Amino acid sequence: MSDLTVIKRFALVVCVFAGFGVAPAVSAGSDIYEVQNVNVDVSAETATKAREKALKEGERAAFDRLMRRFTMAADKERLPNLDEGEIQSYVRDFAVSDEKTSAGRYLANLTVRFKRESVRKLLNDFNLPFAETLSKPVLVLPVFQTGGSMALWDDPNPWRSAWAELRARSGLVPLIQPMGDLGDVGAINPVQAIQGDRPRINVIAERYQAQDVVVVYALQRLDPASGRQSLEVYVTRYGKDPDPETDTYPFNQGEGESPSDLLNRAVARISDAIDDDWKRRNILDLSHPNVAAIAVPVTGLKDWITVQVRLKDVPLIRRTEMVLLSLDEIRINLHYVGDTTQLSNALAQAELTLVNEDGEWVLYLADVRPAGKT
Repeated sequence: MSDLTVIKRFALVVCVFAGFGVAPAVSAGSDIYEVQNVNVDVSAETATKAREKALKEGERAAFDRLMRRFTMAADKERLPNLDEGEIQSYVRDFAVSDEKTSAGRYLANLTVRFKRESVRKLLNDFNLPFAETLSKPVLVLPVFQTGGSMALWDDPNPWRSAWAELRARSGLVPLIQPMGDLGDVGAINPVQAIQGDRPRINVIAERYQAQDVVVVYALQRLDPASGRQSLEVYVTRYGKDPDPETDTYPFNQGEGESPSDLLNRAVARISDAIDDDWKRRNILDLSHPNVAAIAVPVTGLKDWITVQVRLKDVPLIRRTEMVLLSLDEIRINLHYVGDTTQLSNALAQAELTLVNEDGEWVLYLADVRPAGKT
């Protein structure tokens, strides 16, 4: 390649990168501060008053969902209890769809977007530990045993039905429910699931493009004396850890509680525990902002644009500064909150891999990282 060609290519790269600015602010985490599918159905004296009331109620419902999304289940009693006017001060904007009005009634579906820094400050002021990193989807395999019968895909499996009925959650760990079709049946059976058969677990994880698989093995018993059921649930998460731990959750049927209500209560408790475990490992400390000097290998402009797009999905990142530009490498200063482990974990959720090579931080696109880099 001639020197003139190299100069022209470099000039083209500089011109295009200039459009990003010298120190572009990364608008990270915009989606995580958006609450979708808030359904409102309000009646009032007139349709106009019904709409006004519905929007206020919708903003409150979205705000409550946002608070639960970021915080631990144990802190739900300490969440901010704001009035409607105070909540509106944290709303950036909202969108309305599926509007229906009649005399004195208003129905709609709302999407509410909140102000990131304002909400962060509110949680900090209330001394509430919180996390923002959204996990990749996790597949749930619900194995149910009662007496000598064990079921995963076979019907009846009331445990799988209870998980399938799990309503839209506001947490940070999306839980995938398997379809239970022939492909699932061929991928793994209940014995393989509770024994942690890694090859079989990997097969079904690949079917659903899930990062991790959680086996929730529920053992149901009946107490002859009281006539009530008990449930012992063993929860094991299979991911990168070669030796995963199993947590046990006991549940006893309460007075007047139906068997299906017992199962639903167990599902809610365990789904919260899965979410809390993720949050606990990603709690943010806003009082100690950090900056890391990072090298980003690139093969062309397309790589850098892809990195830029993926960085915008990482809420821990406050901004990036480009400090050096060449044809095969970009050097940036990455300003973020949290520690390096949390940053690496958050980047991994956005398909970016941060590694330390000879004392220097290097950021790769996860799908193009050179072999042997760990």
